Amino acid sequence: METTRYRTSRDKASEHRSVWRNWDGNVTARPARDVAPASVEELRAVVRQAAEDGLTVKPVGSGHSFTPAAATDGVLIRPDHLTGIRAIDRQAGTVTVEAGTRLKTLNLALAREGLSLTNMGDIMEQTVSGAISTGTHGTGRESASIAAQVRGLELVTADGSLLTCSDKGTDEERAVFAAARIGLGALGVVTAITFAVEPLFLLTAREEPMTFDQVTATFDELHTENEHFEFYWFPHTGNCNTKRNNRSAGPLAPVGRLSSWFEDEFLSNGLFQVASSLGRTVPATIPAIAKISSRALSARTYTDIPYKVFTSPRRVRFTEMEYAVPREALVETLRELKTMVDRSDLRISFPVEVRTAPADDITLSTASARESAYIAVHVYRGTPCHQYFSAAERIFTAHDGRPHWGKLHTRDADDFAKAYPRFAEFTALRDRLDPDRRFGNAYLRRVLGD
Repeated sequence: METTRYRTSRDKASEHRSVWRNWDGNVTARPARDVAPASVEELRAVVRQAAEDGLTVKPVGSGHSFTPAAATDGVLIRPDHLTGIRAIDRQAGTVTVEAGTRLKTLNLALAREGLSLTNMGDIMEQTVSGAISTGTHGTGRESASIAAQVRGLELVTADGSLLTCSDKGTDEERAVFAAARIGLGALGVVTAITFAVEPLFLLTAREEPMTFDQVTATFDELHTENEHFEFYWFPHTGNCNTKRNNRSAGPLAPVGRLSSWFEDEFLSNGLFQVASSLGRTVPATIPAIAKISSRALSARTYTDIPYKVFTSPRRVRFTEMEYAVPREALVETLRELKTMVDRSDLRISFPVEVRTAPADDITLSTASARESAYIAVHVYRGTPCHQYFSAAERIFTAHDGRPHWGKLHTRDADDFAKAYPRFAEFTALRDRLDPDRRFGNAYLRRVLGD
């Protein structure tokens, strides 16, 4: 083993290689080197050394992607030491943060400063660079994905150069900025991100059960009337749980400690874990469990700061596929999905999650140039998913769906060349920045071409 100032391992036999696994455990990698640079300069040296040695380079985040986007047999870069806030510019309304910072850490730090991101996903365990690179999103009528809140990027390119970009730079920098906000790790290693932030505000969340027919019949109204609307449909039932988040003048009225433990920990995590395990062992029990689960959570309303409303703990592990369809196609797509499940012998224990996003201008965003709705299907970790996901993907694809870059799908570069109007723009930029495919791997060869 060779050791330098940064943590690294370089083996001579594959059996000595460290093994990296993602959160779900469905992706593993055995990199030749596993490094955690202590600074951007050390990271640049790692990339240059990898080029000299003919090795590929892939950064990893928290491993919350279900695809092998970060897998490599070359140099695996962990951003464990590239963390923290570099600067807060209150006048510009921005924060610049190191790439390895967890969203949870960022949210807590911003709240202490009286600031917040405008929107976020439903978990906050990811690194900021991993979250933007794969297109992590929440739900919103006007506010879009985390990547759409980025105002500037810094990344190390294939020759070890440090490149900064924003929408206010040169033509080349603007082109990089348009693509690298959701760059799939194909254009370089992100080292710092500048986000737009705003003064801390309050959200009132209204959670309540509705039937599937009620939600689908009034979806356009629910979307229009609420800043953030989402819902979960429980397969094998006609039941949904809905959540509406809207800005509030207050007062602060958080969920009580006992209620939070009972609903968010005991029911949504502890009891759901037991039910999911039982369903995996005895699939015939799943429809009955689904009917009970869909009625377990009661209606509630509470008001709190954004990250405490947008996010929640997700301790039950699962495997996921998610597609973005044109928003106007959501109801038909979802009804077809329900019909498919009802007519099949599938037994699905996880609810189907539905969210929305406005159109954005990011080259490979799933919401690029079109208002979108997201449908996410899940199975409990270790449960066979091929039949369910294949059938769901056929429905999503028939409605011009675009798969989430960090979640399971079978699409390839030929598909994406048709699905994304600016796909050729991204691949041409990749050819300029990484002609030797220093940041390539099998996943990128499939989805971007070689």
